[in-house]
Amino acid sequence: MIRDPETLTLLLDSIRQFVDQELIPRENEVAETDAIPEDIVQQMRDMGLFGLTIPEEYGGLGVTMEEEVNIAFELGRTSPAFRSYIGTNNGIGSIGILIDGTAEQKAHFLPKLASGELLSSFCLTEPDAGSDAASLKTTAVRDGDSYILNGTKRFITNAPEAGIFTVMARTNPEIKGAGGISAFVVERGTPGLTLGKPDHKMGQKGAHTCDVIFDNVRVPATQLIGGVEGVGFKTAMKVLDKGRLHIAALSVGAADRMLNDTLRYATERKQFGKPIAEFQLIQAMLADSKAEIYAARCMVLDAARRRDEGQNVSTEASCSKMFATEMCGRVADRCVQIHGGAGYVSEYSIERFYRDVRLFRIYEGTTQIQQVVIARNMIKEFQA
Repeated sequence: MIRDPETLTLLLDSIRQFVDQELIPRENEVAETDAIPEDIVQQMRDMGLFGLTIPEEYGGLGVTMEEEVNIAFELGRTSPAFRSYIGTNNGIGSIGILIDGTAEQKAHFLPKLASGELLSSFCLTEPDAGSDAASLKTTAVRDGDSYILNGTKRFITNAPEAGIFTVMARTNPEIKGAGGISAFVVERGTPGLTLGKPDHKMGQKGAHTCDVIFDNVRVPATQLIGGVEGVGFKTAMKVLDKGRLHIAALSVGAADRMLNDTLRYATERKQFGKPIAEFQLIQAMLADSKAEIYAARCMVLDAARRRDEGQNVSTEASCSKMFATEMCGRVADRCVQIHGGAGYVSEYSIERFYRDVRLFRIYEGTTQIQQVVIARNMIKEFQA
């Protein structure tokens, strides 16, 4: 749902200009330094990008799902590290508080997240709990008016810079599945909370992840999200449809960028006396990529509109995430192929994108998890 087309057009124009004039020219700097420049971070704060999805009453822009995916189409056209830096504040790092937090928790944390004063992280994955998130082992034991947290979280996005952590921990050891899990907001600097060394990843330089370790971390009971035990995993699941649509939209944007760069290369690169874009086998790869990007864009927009209408889009979100991220991988592979040897060296952006977009098929639920979700939903609907 687009609330005001004119306002959205102005916002998208400003983001498109920011991407083209500020972010794309700084991609190599980010890749070389493994850091987002502070002046870029400040510009993102000034533009309100940390609070895109946070309601206006808390200082955000309160965009709808359809508006959000249109923004993600634009942000996807540059290095994923830029989007990742603002992504947790707009997604998994804030939405749990927004959906299930108490009035006091919302009033305290959301304005700081919307302004970019605080950066957030979402701590669910563990060394032995990834796709099977309900098997997590981090514990939270009640002790008076506090909880004592123990455990290790792994591959936590933005953890090295985060000011708060939304942490999933087991409060009821008698319940082995999702029902025994609760969600907490833990602030940076809390005694016993330490960070592991930053992960050295295949790609996405500038987007930092690391372990988050809890060793007898005392958290006030007032920071139990919603003030209720046993609903933490449900809180986590509530944000997944939204996150999956967002990653699907990013994949569309990244694929669009890769294809445009490759089309430019193919019209300039000459072999046998003419641009390689004139060869039909090259044209076939370009055409297949264009058609798949168009299909993914349509899927994402349709699912986003359905979500805005209040429909359950579990299946549609998983379909969009699965198709768009796999599509993005295929487009990346074709674009490297069209570049030939040039596609394997860092002089061209496609070499970096080829590595960066590989992660899209893994986080927010792997392709195989999406297949399981889709099939289970199909069976459930058929048997209903």
